[in-house]
Amino acid sequence: MGKIVEVQLGEYRSVGFYDLNGVDCDRDDYVVLEIDRGSEFGKIVSEVDRACTGKTDNAKGKILRKCTEGDLKQIENNRSKAKDAYNICTRKITDRKLEMKVTKVEYTFDCSKIIFFFTAEGRVDFRALVKDLAKVFRVRIELKQIGVRDKAKIVGGYGVCGRELCCTSFMKSFHPLSIKMAKEQGLPLNPSRISGVCGRIKCCMAYEFQVYKELSRNLPHVGERIVLPEGKGRVIDVNILRRLVSVELPEGQVVRTEYTKK
Repeated sequence: MGKIVEVQLGEYRSVGFYDLNGVDCDRDDYVVLEIDRGSEFGKIVSEVDRACTGKTDNAKGKILRKCTEGDLKQIENNRSKAKDAYNICTRKITDRKLEMKVTKVEYTFDCSKIIFFFTAEGRVDFRALVKDLAKVFRVRIELKQIGVRDKAKIVGGYGVCGRELCCTSFMKSFHPLSIKMAKEQGLPLNPSRISGVCGRIKCCMAYEFQVYKELSRNLPHVGERIVLPEGKGRVIDVNILRRLVSVELPEGQVVRTEYTKK
């Protein structure tokens, strides 16, 4: 039995469960990890004092230590080297006339591998590019194609709400999204209103979806015809949170009232 915490592997890779291994550290601390192929670094993204207790067999590795000053200098040095690798890879892509664009580059902690994150419209044959990069850097090369949501998470930015992007600031993984979430919340189906900087539906659409779904269960839909004491009319607006409906009567009068389907 041991304690398991969530750690963001490297800077742009996935979040996984790792054995705390008795190391004294806190959330947001950088740590050195032992994984299958050697040592790596990561950032703790869960509360250590609320760590899960259980079998560590399913952990992806274990924490060796909290990053020392020397480890942090190594990470910073790797970041500087990654900038040079980014420029070299961009030139090689241009030379090869490949339809792809590098987003970020990351060195593993021990510099045994370089990971190039890129976007492309479709599949790209980058085998020749990998050989070119291997000749230059003489380490293992990994090219990882990512989607637009992953790109937004890596690059970062601010949403129309004025806050840092959710995917960059606190989200550990992406959840499924659909246009139904916007419909259930009575939002205008205007792409510019419900899309994030990545061009996909905003992640925040899912936060209150279940609440709106539950509250709207016994409310009529826009366009539905209902009967009120004032007469039969057509629903033109629904305020889900206040549970109010606006109904247009035949003579043009608009009545706003509480209404629940029977």
